Amino acid sequence: MFPFGDVSDFKVSMEQEHELFRKAIRQFCDEKLAPVIMEAEKTNDVPHSVIEDAKSIGLTGIGIPQEYGGQGGDMRMLVIMAEEISRVLPSFGTMLLVNHLFVDPLMLFGTEEQKSKYVVPVATGKALAAHASTEPDAGSDVAGIKTTAKKTEGGWILNGRKAFITNADRADFFIASARTSPINPQSRWKGLSTFIVEKGFKGVEIGHKFDVIGLRGEQPNEVLFNDVFVPENNLVGKLDDGFKVVVTTYDYSRILIAAQAVGIAQAAFEMAFNYSTQRKAFERPLASFEGVAFKISDMLMELEASRLLTYWAAYLADQKRPEFYMASSIAKTYSTETAEKLAAMAIKIHGGAGVDRETGVERLLRDSIITTIYEGANDIQRLTIFRSLLRTVSKNLEVS
Repeated sequence: MFPFGDVSDFKVSMEQEHELFRKAIRQFCDEKLAPVIMEAEKTNDVPHSVIEDAKSIGLTGIGIPQEYGGQGGDMRMLVIMAEEISRVLPSFGTMLLVNHLFVDPLMLFGTEEQKSKYVVPVATGKALAAHASTEPDAGSDVAGIKTTAKKTEGGWILNGRKAFITNADRADFFIASARTSPINPQSRWKGLSTFIVEKGFKGVEIGHKFDVIGLRGEQPNEVLFNDVFVPENNLVGKLDDGFKVVVTTYDYSRILIAAQAVGIAQAAFEMAFNYSTQRKAFERPLASFEGVAFKISDMLMELEASRLLTYWAAYLADQKRPEFYMASSIAKTYSTETAEKLAAMAIKIHGGAGVDRETGVERLLRDSIITTIYEGANDIQRLTIFRSLLRTVSKNLEVS
């Protein structure tokens, strides 16, 4: 059982309300998202009407307590939403889920004033938000952030450049990380702080859009802070303790990326299976050839393993079990690599049709690749898993 304690650590429980919610999301996806897939691909934009439809049924408030304008619900509901939406249009899932990269740190570390002022409008769909942490020289290395925040009367002055910021062109609010103390080589993680920055603050500039290979419809921008004054009350968490705010946020968001990958993998499996039973070669269905049948079976095995890992991590998070930190990294790494693998397999099963943009199969591969990179690249997740193992060993030795 090492590094886990007993068999109860592997419990996964889903309630009837989760299934009812899944069906509602599936209906939304079939009716509103599926018809605009090719439009989003060609225009690199999700129709505004779809965003408004999502707001009207409360999707922006899932996982946010009702007292802050949300619909309530737990991590498992967020996982289901991420999975179902990403099965159809992952870029739209990214647009919705990135709100939680803003909301979660406020719910975990913010003041009541901050929650009332900023969480409520996001939860009710009156505002969109983004998470501005990544920089040209600091992605997975959060401690390497170079954006600075200098103390001034009544607040802080931010200067720096953020890169690959999802939702930046739509966001009304950002949570931004900045260095408030000089880097100490012996403890690089110290001296970072996090701030709420409104797009309307003087000096905030949305830079160019990055032309990345996937997620057509929601591609990232750079965000520039040029002598941006941020009020004292917009500091999130403790001064110089922003590293904790950021990495704790990612502990939760990694589960949502795992769910996004499960949705992509589900779409790849369904497309491959349907094509293999309908397409004929040598006057026989493709599925009648063992080479294809074995691939379909392998796809199903890896898909369901990914789903179980993701639901498991979400359940542990809902139970506030400390094991969820490691579980989230395991689920994120395995599920995203499975999505990339299954998307590639689906292309091969389709043959020439698999690389035709009109079939939508090659899109799954493009969309899956980013899931292995953001919220901490998978090699970073492997380091996180190993360090969690070391901490578990150390803790066990102390107890014994």
